[in-house]
Parts: sequence; structure tokens; C-alpha cells
Amino acid sequence: MFRPYRIERREAEPMEEIMKLFLRKRGLGTRMNAQLISDAWDRVSGASAYTIGRFYRDGVLTVTLSSSVARNQLYYRREELVKALNRELEKESLFDREKGLVKSIVLR
Repeated sequence: MFRPYRIERREAEPMEEIMKLFLRKRGLGTRMNAQLISDAWDRVSGASAYTIGRFYRDGVLTVTLSSSVARNQLYYRREELVKALNRELEKESLFDREKGLVKSIVLR
């Protein structure tokens, strides 16, 4: 005999939390964080025109620049840029803070 399946009622969860859980379960959280960090770099640094490549791993953002002048100017603003990047990332709802924020920037 057919018995209907009963679904338990749960408390409603915000869509942000559901998306974070989905990304974590699919193993996409790290890649999403790297993309959000890359986008934040373009907004915060002002050097997106000179940026050739970006790589993020274990709290270190490595940025390759095409201009030595831009690299020199950004070198002296590294600490300021780290703070600005982290402020920008805190605004992102999909950013996984458990994976970590930017701790330092390496310019090449």
C-alpha cells in the first residue's frame, strides 16, 4: 500500500546561507573566494589596467603587474590595500570567511 512521504518542517534559512552551504558541499568555496578577491583587487587597487595575473592561496594574494611604476607605487601601499581588500570582502555575502581573508600581498 502507498504511504505518502512526510516532509518535516524546518526553520527558514536565508538564501545566503543556503548558497554558502551549496558552494562548500560542491567544493567551490575556495574558487568562489579567489574570484571575489580578484574582483575586489580590481575595485580597490586602481591598477586593474596593469594587472596581468592574480593568484590567491592561504591568505597570500600574488599579483603580477605589467608596469614597474605601478608595482613600485603599490608596494608602499600594501598594508593599506590588505585592509581595503578585507573591508570590501566583508561586504560580499558569498565570501566564505572560514577560508580566510587576505593576509598579505606579493607584487611581481
